[in-house]
Amino acid sequence: MQLIEIFSAIEKIAPLHAAAPWDISGLQVAAHRSEADTLAVCLDPTPSSVRQALELGAQCILSHHPLALQPALPRRLDAYHEVLRLLFAADVPLYAAHTSLDVNADGPAGWLARELELSNLAVLEATAPPLDAAPLPLGFGLAGDLPASLSLAGITSALARHIDLSTATVCGPMPESISRLAYCTGSGSSLLREARAAGAQLFITGDVKYHTALEAEICLLDVGHHSLEEEMMRRMSGLLAQRLNGLNVLFVPSVSPLRPVLLP
Repeated sequence: MQLIEIFSAIEKIAPLHAAAPWDISGLQVAAHRSEADTLAVCLDPTPSSVRQALELGAQCILSHHPLALQPALPRRLDAYHEVLRLLFAADVPLYAAHTSLDVNADGPAGWLARELELSNLAVLEATAPPLDAAPLPLGFGLAGDLPASLSLAGITSALARHIDLSTATVCGPMPESISRLAYCTGSGSSLLREARAAGAQLFITGDVKYHTALEAEICLLDVGHHSLEEEMMRRMSGLLAQRLNGLNVLFVPSVSPLRPVLLP
């Protein structure tokens, strides 16, 4: 399959025009090849993930996070240099769908809303008009009503069926029951006020800072940066496999770099 066809399919789900202005979504590393029969999808373009993708026969790699938000000369023998070395040696391109994917609630970024059967959805921070006939504008984060009120324990139990909560933390007031919640994949705690304004009694995100936790006016569940986005990219690989008939699409799993402390 032509690389241009693969990139076009990605951009129908993750439109580049709606990406954050500080972001570097799109082609990260070019290659001489123009075709690929195997696409690998991963969360982070680390040496480990790229090496595993190449060992599985990938001829094109899609990551969520960019290779670098501020590209620099490869003047050090670090992870950045190693990824470039691996890609150049294999003549394999790397494409990143970062905030371009995050803003489309009708794509894999909306997987949690669908799993929890949320209704009356609202985007927390709209950035662009909706795609085609989609009901929601493009933007970051979602709020929605649960089919029935749940306790925090009930919601974490539902989350645990899909993501790793081993490093999750909670802060803010503890509601007796939750009927409306909001979430933002990755590092989204800056949208806490928007989540509260949208009527959410619980906000689920990652990378919550200490002072944000101190000042939280609604319950805030920090599930870490990795978990929601890892599942999002797994679902992205499945969606691309459906849309790109004839292309072998595989998912390269990863684990969070943050681990719980195990006491002796």
